[in-house]
Amino acid sequence: MARIYCHLRRVLICVCTPCIVVALMFLYITVMMCMAMTGKRMPLGLIHPVENNHFVASGTITNKSFARYPETFWEINPHKGAFWNQLQVVVDRAFNPILRPNMFKRVSENSMFHKSLLRRHFSQVIDSDSTRRKFEKLPQQLQDFMSHMQKREYPTLNQPGGVCGAGANYEKEPPLLLLAIKTTVLNFKNRQAIRKTWGQVGWIAGQKRNSSRGGESGGYVRRVFLLGKEDPEELGVDVSKLLRLESEQYGDIIQWDFKDTFFNLTLKDVLFWSWFSRFCNHTHFVFKGDDDVFVNTLNMIAFLQDQLEMQQENKTLQDFMVGDVIGAALPSRVNKSKYFIPDSFYKGFYPSYAGGGGVVYSGLLAKRLHNISRRVQLFPIDDVYVGMCMFRLNAHPVYHPAFLTFDFPSKEEEEMCSYHTILLVHKRSPNQVVELWAHMKNTQTQCWNVTLRDTNKGKNKVKNKPKLIVPPK
Repeated sequence: MARIYCHLRRVLICVCTPCIVVALMFLYITVMMCMAMTGKRMPLGLIHPVENNHFVASGTITNKSFARYPETFWEINPHKGAFWNQLQVVVDRAFNPILRPNMFKRVSENSMFHKSLLRRHFSQVIDSDSTRRKFEKLPQQLQDFMSHMQKREYPTLNQPGGVCGAGANYEKEPPLLLLAIKTTVLNFKNRQAIRKTWGQVGWIAGQKRNSSRGGESGGYVRRVFLLGKEDPEELGVDVSKLLRLESEQYGDIIQWDFKDTFFNLTLKDVLFWSWFSRFCNHTHFVFKGDDDVFVNTLNMIAFLQDQLEMQQENKTLQDFMVGDVIGAALPSRVNKSKYFIPDSFYKGFYPSYAGGGGVVYSGLLAKRLHNISRRVQLFPIDDVYVGMCMFRLNAHPVYHPAFLTFDFPSKEEEEMCSYHTILLVHKRSPNQVVELWAHMKNTQTQCWNVTLRDTNKGKNKVKNKPKLIVPPK
């Protein structure tokens, strides 16, 4: 009887085991098909590493944790012939943890690998016959950019002495804001106007208008100007001694030994991030802007104090960037435009980016941008390049209507309190900056109850508004 029982048990095992396996496989396939049909995905936490700078395949992320981008951005096919796209694809593959799982972590932390990788693949692409033929047809300024776009290290000619820009000698707390302003050697009047007005350093008090908490807010502000080098032969005069004297007097000049051109503005971002990571560890926010903007510093201080409290509670400061956001833009193909980028150099949409002269981001994000920029090929439009680095961090800039990078709409500027409702406006001459700063002081009492511009314009209005005569542009 025992033998018969054992025999029957072996028969049941041999027959039932394959049936159970087949049933489980059928159930798994059914579940996966249902998920595919309903558009659901496996949790991102199961397929992405925890590291901030992880690889993300473009055109595939639809989860709410990530911003949506056009699928045509960051072309995957290098055979379309666009020079920048070819270069970037090679770098992306080198850092792809799926293609190279054993190398990913090691090369991610090796700065020397980044440099050698960029140089090696740049040479491979630029040395091809097809690329050389296309290179000769490009505008001269783009040829100049391509001839050195693999280089990222330049000597520093002038810089603040081991501190994070000009500021107070004895700060009682970490700086709230660093003003990093792009300028050129010859724009001395712009720098002086900024120093006397919205770019003052030290403790700056900002009033929290219409706040339930009331009272004043404030923070320490530091300042630095970012410059390249002018060619004395082209200028007809050597101004390096004058700039050195200016640097010694104000302590707010960083100058690198590269030619200061429009397409080299990207270098100012990359080199500034590196400098910031070394000298500005405790600075909460960075304002990066041009030297022809007007900033309402008092509003900016109050705004950033509120953001600091809210963002720290939500632990989202590492992605914080606010400005006038441009989304899904196409490169300019007008060859007379200074923004002209031919399709032989770049194809696809631009990522979302904050442009037009001024943007604010956190100090934590500045350090992350420094790290990730080593994996992104330089691009001749600086605002777009910052957007490309943000894309690689799975972060995106946030739009705020108080950043008027295309000036005031309609006749809004004529209202007396218009400049009390903004964070930034572009463009203004040095004389206009000084006059507007004085106007803001004179109208501070009358415009006490206005708020920052937002989508509901009614919140920005005050009753019985006098008219302001704005100086001609």
